[in-house]
Amino acid sequence: MSDTIAAISTAVGEAGIGIVRLSGSNALDIGYEIFKGSKVQSKDEIKNRRLTYGHIFDGEKVLDEVLIAFMKAPFTYTREDMVEVYCHGGIISVKNILELVLRKGARLAEPGEFTKRAFLNGRLDLAQAEAVIDIIRSKTNKSMEVSLNQLEGSLSNKIKEIRDILLSMIAHVEVSIDFPDEDVEVATLNELEENAMVVKEKISSLLVTADRGKILRDGLNTVILGKPNVGKSSLLNAILRENRAIVTDVPGTTRDIIEEYVNIDGIPLRIIDTAGIRDTSDIVEKIGVDKARQIVNDADLIIAIFDLSRELTDDDKEIIDLIKNKKTIILLNKSDLPKKFDEDYFKNLFRDKEIITTSIASGIGVDQLEASIRNMFYKGEVEVKSDIVVNNLRHKNQLEKAYNNIVSFINDLQASVPLDCLEVDLKNCWENLGEISGDTVSEDILDKIFSEFCIGK
Repeated sequence: MSDTIAAISTAVGEAGIGIVRLSGSNALDIGYEIFKGSKVQSKDEIKNRRLTYGHIFDGEKVLDEVLIAFMKAPFTYTREDMVEVYCHGGIISVKNILELVLRKGARLAEPGEFTKRAFLNGRLDLAQAEAVIDIIRSKTNKSMEVSLNQLEGSLSNKIKEIRDILLSMIAHVEVSIDFPDEDVEVATLNELEENAMVVKEKISSLLVTADRGKILRDGLNTVILGKPNVGKSSLLNAILRENRAIVTDVPGTTRDIIEEYVNIDGIPLRIIDTAGIRDTSDIVEKIGVDKARQIVNDADLIIAIFDLSRELTDDDKEIIDLIKNKKTIILLNKSDLPKKFDEDYFKNLFRDKEIITTSIASGIGVDQLEASIRNMFYKGEVEVKSDIVVNNLRHKNQLEKAYNNIVSFINDLQASVPLDCLEVDLKNCWENLGEISGDTVSEDILDKIFSEFCIGK
């Protein structure tokens, strides 16, 4: 924390501008040393948190024409002195400026170190800090909205509210333990139980948003499944509105997994086009088929395609077995050709799954499929416009631990377990929630979280 850190905060490559960022006790001095303004003659003339035009010098050599911002603590992103250099975009300019500030005494920032310092200096709590990376990785407007709400403190405020209730409960229990000669009033026990039920309900209401939050953050893991030449790659191209996958009449054209992201009304889909399921002697294709079988287990949604123009085969029956207990939309494709089996076979076999008759090559049924995906996603208990959505697996795990602890507390309280035993569950619940906000988090967890950030953030 005593070091001055520096990093390139924009993506590498050609661009309009590039940004080099510094933070730490020597950031301003380094900035003053390397910058010469066109109209300002001394550092005292440079205004705080204002852009100033000039040049970056390495000795007598001009490195680039820039705009620079000198920002004094504590009103900065990290709550430390900061400097941001806005130079020409590209690889060379930002690289030369970064190398210069490193020679002047800064060190290269670690991944996420700017945001980590913002957390350690109290500008953000941990949930807000994690929202920063979620904003950067957002794939849809809805996921961006959820992450922005979290950055503004929506989840943090809810966690604080629950922890305040728990802290009051812990205080009541500790008073009763410290004064064992005083009988614990029935009213106090009833109040503890009532508060515990409130905590349980509040944690539960957050947990029910977790599955949807994961999808908003990472995308709905959608697998296109079928035997060769049923229209899997054609469907992928139709959904993407581009020719991403090779489409031919030759079975086995797709031999490996193809992944793409698409946005359907705010729902990010991570679409995986698989190799056709069939027995094959081709070694490469066989690897692709095995991969397809494996990824079915991790799918949030399967789109299973069957060819109406061909008789059902053993390969089709294997696919039927794979999708029996999975959330699946079934497409009966090539409806424009003479039918070789009755559609009622699938309707009788899968009464719990939506079945859509399609002709993907003619564009028939694709809109209906997208509408079905929207309906499946938005249907359920979670309100789509909810301000608080848990979209982080770490947060979900901590909420589950906290929920189990408060349930254990309620059960033990009702069973008249001694108060000193009850206190353990309350404190564990309080600490579990504290790991979300960062109040009780360990250094190892912090390192892991911020290692997932880009270096300049």
